Amino acid sequence: MSHAAPEAAAGSAQERGLARFAQRCAAWTEKWFPDAYVFALAGVFVVTVAALLNGSSPKTVANAFGGGFWDLTAFTLQMAMVVLTGYIVATSPPVARLIARIAMVPSTPRGAVAFVALLSCLVSMLNWGLSLVFAGLLARAIARRTDLRADYRALGAAAYLGLGAVWALGLSSSAAQLQATPASLPPELLEITGVLDFGSTILTWQSLTMAAVLIALSVAVAWASAPRGAAVKTAEDLGVDLDDSVPPALARTRPGEWLEHSRILPGFLGLITLVWLVWQLIDLPVLTVLSSLNAYLLVFLVLGLVLHGTPRAFLDATTKAVPSTAGVLVQFPLYAAMAAILTRAEGNGGMTVSEHLADLFTGIGGGGGFAVVIALYTALLGILVPSGGGKWLVEAPYVMQSATDVQMNLGWTVQIYNAAEALPNLVNPFFMLPLLAVLGLRARDLVGFTFLQFLFHLPVVLLLLWLLGMTFDFEPPVMP
Repeated sequence: MSHAAPEAAAGSAQERGLARFAQRCAAWTEKWFPDAYVFALAGVFVVTVAALLNGSSPKTVANAFGGGFWDLTAFTLQMAMVVLTGYIVATSPPVARLIARIAMVPSTPRGAVAFVALLSCLVSMLNWGLSLVFAGLLARAIARRTDLRADYRALGAAAYLGLGAVWALGLSSSAAQLQATPASLPPELLEITGVLDFGSTILTWQSLTMAAVLIALSVAVAWASAPRGAAVKTAEDLGVDLDDSVPPALARTRPGEWLEHSRILPGFLGLITLVWLVWQLIDLPVLTVLSSLNAYLLVFLVLGLVLHGTPRAFLDATTKAVPSTAGVLVQFPLYAAMAAILTRAEGNGGMTVSEHLADLFTGIGGGGGFAVVIALYTALLGILVPSGGGKWLVEAPYVMQSATDVQMNLGWTVQIYNAAEALPNLVNPFFMLPLLAVLGLRARDLVGFTFLQFLFHLPVVLLLLWLLGMTFDFEPPVMP
């Protein structure tokens, strides 16, 4: 008997097991979960009711809502730019050629799925927006290989793992970037936490160790869960068109278009940005430069311009990238309003809802128990509020106050949030939207595989947060 039959049988059996169960869960989620914006609206309703039940007057709650709605204008733009710049860089011609080359590296279908998972996670440590688009294009490039029959759904799910596993432990972590940028911190939060640079959060050896473990776990699960034999569904089977050919550029018809298609101005901007970055690294500590969200975004934006080569190509890429920022732009003001109601609307006894929640978490005590409870709470809230930065602003005032009260290291508390915040991304398809647009798939095609990842990640994340948290000492906040 040939080996093909047992392999096909194994693949089919796998589809009848956990993968089939996960697909049913994904179908349920897709049917019953509304858009993430609806959850944000519902969140405002919930915190408003909580504040009223706490004894706040309607006028106090309304004033907090209106007064805090635009508190995060700068941070909203910054988070939208994280998505925008990542998309622009990933779709540039040099990166596209790189993707075509590395797509030839894997030699087996399951190896290809694991390979996409690995690169998705590694690139996500640099920029999660870049990871989504880069890994999605890589999955498409591998799917075009006629010598490799890899499951397109598994490739797509692997491309999502950077955001579903480790993005918040990398340089584009919303919570870590916010805590390192005093100008973007709400005054109430700044008073509690002070400024926490990357050396206190994502660049600690404990955080890097956790990231390495989660990347290895993600790759292993992706490899083991990839369908085989008759269970494989290729892009062709799913009716996905993989033709990524670009139409030829239109001929220049007027003198003004010469500059639009010239490389001179992008080259100049790239040079002046490079000189600025070098002097920043000379004049300031490296961690200060790395922790600057504005510097990070400037470098990525100009890098996208240089990689696209001409202003016209850059603007065309920007036009395609802008729709992926819509969720950030319309939801973050609601998160700001929620945070304001929680922290400013005083009720009976002069206490806010945030202060009551801080007392509740403080009652847990310190150590591993605190880390596990905060992580579970963060993961649960993340299913309802799928926004790392926006949700941090809602959670941070009472979570960080609780951490201070129980003498938990504040930098590690940010990482407790970061590690747990990625978990709901594996079951909530909101952040899949840019990737799904690249892949030409539906959320239900991927969530079955990412749900399996969630089952493995949850206990590992909780265990690591408990054990690694014991290696920290409490350090008082550092004010700017």
